[in-house]
Amino acid sequence: MNPNRSTRPSLALLVATALLMATSIAVATTDEVPVTRDPGQYFFDQSFGDFSEELANAREQGKQGVLLMFEMDECPFCHRMKTTVLNRPDVQDYYRSHFLIFPVDVEGDIEVTDFQGHVTAMKEMALKQYRVRATPVFAFFDLDGNLVARYTGATRDSEEFMLLGEYVVDGAYKDTTFTKYKHEKRDQVPTTGEARSEQPEQANSPGTSQPADKASAGQATSD
Repeated sequence: MNPNRSTRPSLALLVATALLMATSIAVATTDEVPVTRDPGQYFFDQSFGDFSEELANAREQGKQGVLLMFEMDECPFCHRMKTTVLNRPDVQDYYRSHFLIFPVDVEGDIEVTDFQGHVTAMKEMALKQYRVRATPVFAFFDLDGNLVARYTGATRDSEEFMLLGEYVVDGAYKDTTFTKYKHEKRDQVPTTGEARSEQPEQANSPGTSQPADKASAGQATSD
């Protein structure tokens, strides 16, 4: 009897098993790591800081409005949004299809032109015009530059952030709160922020960061 005849099938079986295991590991790894893209390139639009001009651009491009994200460098919740939500292609594609989107540094000294055509520093625009006391704040403006809805804090996940976009795109902010809108769309879930059009917001709500010199601020309103 040829001694090699009994070992060849075993060797082939081992090779096949190893290949199968390697393929399974590769598939599992792919499933566990979602595809992401840089939000600086794929979520935010580029701007020269003239928001009155960006309103005109939004009209020309058939957008529904402009979204400003008020943020600051030391804000861990801003960072979390950028690394877990705003870097997702589905989020980027949906929001970019409906809005022009720009970041605003609540501590920034860079001059910008606001929606009314007035030149001001970013931090003055954030604090005095929109009374931002905590970050992040997602502020939605219609094509006339009117603030129609804002959400303070990091969303629970990308699904909640997508619902926030739909809340504005559908015009639901005109008739109901974001909380009620979510309940109509899915079962009740805990949130870390609240969107609204007219109701006041708590500046130091969970999921937000505050500028060092604004830590004792009370409530902010949209107007």
